[in-house]
Amino acid sequence: MPSSPFYWSIKLRHKSARGFFEKTLNDITGALEQTLFAEEIARRDGLLQSLDPRAKLVGALALLIAISASRNLIVILALYALTLPVAYASRVPMGFYLKRVWVFMPLFTGVVALPALFSPFSPGAPVVTLIDLASPRVYLAITEPGVITAAFLLLRVGASVSMAVLLVLTTRWTTLLKALRVLRVPQAFVLILGMTYRYIYVLLHAVNNMFLARQSRVVGRVASADHRRWLAASMGALFAKSYALSDDVYLAMQSRGFRGEAQVMETLTWRAVDWVWLAVFVAVAAMAIILGH
Repeated sequence: MPSSPFYWSIKLRHKSARGFFEKTLNDITGALEQTLFAEEIARRDGLLQSLDPRAKLVGALALLIAISASRNLIVILALYALTLPVAYASRVPMGFYLKRVWVFMPLFTGVVALPALFSPFSPGAPVVTLIDLASPRVYLAITEPGVITAAFLLLRVGASVSMAVLLVLTTRWTTLLKALRVLRVPQAFVLILGMTYRYIYVLLHAVNNMFLARQSRVVGRVASADHRRWLAASMGALFAKSYALSDDVYLAMQSRGFRGEAQVMETLTWRAVDWVWLAVFVAVAAMAIILGH
């Protein structure tokens, strides 16, 4: 469970939040902060935590390629199933892990997968006929090719997200960024990714403070036009605050010796066990690609 005081303050505010937008923002912010402060899991004594982040990163990339290249639902499902015992051996809370993958992922992926179920987009043998009118001719059904296409999409996204979430949960963010640099990922990309990860919750917390200040100063019902004007003004104020924050953060980094490359105190060292597990990951990925074809 996250230990951030921001997280608990947001949970307390949720009880007093009024309106759809306030409650939605509180829920989203709470979920994001759970993810942002989940690095405590990476400090546990587990299977993946003990491996070099470069070995985990290369192994995860190999498995992601295998998921994308596989054309067999059983193979993709088996790759996803392998993440569960690995997560358990890495002392990742299973409820926390499954929610990170399956709470939001079906909502966004389902929007893309849903049209593929129906006959106008995926002609074929009908599984369930919804509309069948002779005059005028209207036919709508859930087809077998549509079900297979949607299943492929959902399983591929679910398995890929599971791999990525497991990598992030079991690796400290600073060492993961350093592993990206060792693997020759562009410095600008790594730096932007690191700064976004660190400061997105700060801006979200500022948004929550703006909503809380608004609620504490409103008595009675407010017209919808006033709400829209306040929302537009708040968006402008947040943009100005984020721009000023970026300047302050950059100057603070410059004054502390930053010259374009983020430094990490931890030294990455390859060991025999890292090579063994990397070989296992690559072998599993290669076998999945072969069986998936």
